[in-house]
Amino acid sequence: RTRWDDMLFNEGVFNHLSHMVPVALAQLALPLVPGLPVDLVTVGRNVLTAYMVLLAAMAGSAALSASHLIYLSSEDRESVRPVKSYVQLAKIVLFLISGVLIVSVLIERSPLLLLSGLGAMTAVLLLVFKDTLLSLVASVQIASNDMVRVGDWIEMPQLSADGDVIDIALHTVKVQNWDKTITTIPTHRLISDSFRNWRGMSESGGRRIKRSLLIDLASVRFLDPDQIERLQKLSLLAPYLADKQRELAQWNAGVSAEAPENGRRLTNLGTFRAYAYRYIQAHPGVRADMTRLVRALDPGPQGQPVEIYCFTNTTNWAEHERIKGDIFDHLIATLPSFGLRLYQQPSGGDLQAWLPSEARPDHNADGHATASGEGEHR
Repeated sequence: RTRWDDMLFNEGVFNHLSHMVPVALAQLALPLVPGLPVDLVTVGRNVLTAYMVLLAAMAGSAALSASHLIYLSSEDRESVRPVKSYVQLAKIVLFLISGVLIVSVLIERSPLLLLSGLGAMTAVLLLVFKDTLLSLVASVQIASNDMVRVGDWIEMPQLSADGDVIDIALHTVKVQNWDKTITTIPTHRLISDSFRNWRGMSESGGRRIKRSLLIDLASVRFLDPDQIERLQKLSLLAPYLADKQRELAQWNAGVSAEAPENGRRLTNLGTFRAYAYRYIQAHPGVRADMTRLVRALDPGPQGQPVEIYCFTNTTNWAEHERIKGDIFDHLIATLPSFGLRLYQQPSGGDLQAWLPSEARPDHNADGHATASGEGEHR
């Protein structure tokens, strides 16, 4: 069932049109009033005609608003483009024309005469409507290139905007940030400045995970046979270790065995990377048709970064964070099985461990250790 008639009624189109009927009757009846001077009748009819033009403009403006609502209620939501700026521009043009007609009726002069006088005011008009013209050009480019739609998540750090677009008008674009504040952006800034639109992420159906584990470089070492045998019990690693051992055996066949460093050997870090990659391959929350990487980045003062790069199979924020948390919780808990440690800046108990025993806060004045929660109360 269509609702276009309801929208026309709610916007007041019929209300404005209904007011035109008594005005028209008053125009017809005014000359019939006995005793009225001709000049007064002329002025009265001019005023009523100007009021008719104003009512027609208001009805047209309401009809444009209703048309915009009808367009937004289209069933095909994906194809809806931001047209509010065009509606607002049409209203401005409508009221400008109505204003010229009203003035021409009141002073009983041709509208063309008034328009010819506006030519000398072109520079002033351009200055007055500078922002409107800039916004109009920007609105045309935004709509034609489909750069932004209502509902898009955009990010514009230079204007402190990071959230969903809730309104696109002729002069401004409103963005509701994630903290529920509203940022108002001049429409032309979306053309002159750069911004990030996350619509592509939403339409792709996958959301990126790009996070690193910082491995303590002091914990990186070669695997001994016992460790390899233990890691072969992991179902995700068994095929990898079998293939890798065959590859290394062939490589090392012609290498001197006087020093272990002459040949290639399995390391706990490389084996962990292989395990992490196979883990995200097998994870049901990770998309198989998008990029999946586990890579070693450049080492630095905070250790060796091992980056996990993949995409979850959902764009829902909460579900994405749950999947990401599950992956990293598992990998962090698995690190000790490979003899690896996460890098962590020393603090608290780490710093206390470097102090002489008598200087530690858990020792009393006699130099004896005091258990937590014990002491004077015993």
